[in-house]
Amino acid sequence: MGWIRRARYAWDTGVAIGRFLAGLREGRLLARRCRRCQRVLLPPRMFCEQCFRPTDEWVHLPDTGTVDTYSISHVRWDASPLEEPIVIAVIEMDGTSRGGLLHYLREVTGDEVCIGMRVQAAWKPPPEREGSILDIRYFRPL
Repeated sequence: MGWIRRARYAWDTGVAIGRFLAGLREGRLLARRCRRCQRVLLPPRMFCEQCFRPTDEWVHLPDTGTVDTYSISHVRWDASPLEEPIVIAVIEMDGTSRGGLLHYLREVTGDEVCIGMRVQAAWKPPPEREGSILDIRYFRPL
C-alpha cells in the first residue's frame, strides 16, 4: 500500500505585485509613489525602503522607456543553442525613479541595440492577457 501525496501549492503575490499583475492584464503599468521622497517605484512596493514608511498612492505609467542595460544571448535557459540570438534588456520605464523591468527586446538586432535606446511595450491582444509580465510580449524601438 502506497501513500498518495496530495501536495498542493498556493502562491500569494501580495498587494503591490497582485495589483501590478492585474494592471498588466488590463494593458496598464502601475507603480507606487512615496510622497515623502517623491520616488515612483516599479516594481511597485507598499513600503519605501528609502524613507522607511508606507508608500502613498498608485501611479499609472506610460508603456515607454529607455534601455538601461542589455545582453545578447545565444543560448536558451537550458544552455542549448538558439538559431537566432535574443536581446534581453532592463528597461527604465518613463515616470519612474530608476525603476526597471527585465524583458525581451525585439524588432532590433544585437548590432542596433544601445544603452539609451527609446522603446515601447508590444502588448498581447486583450483576450490573450493573463495577468503576467508576459502580457507584454516584448519591447520594440520607438
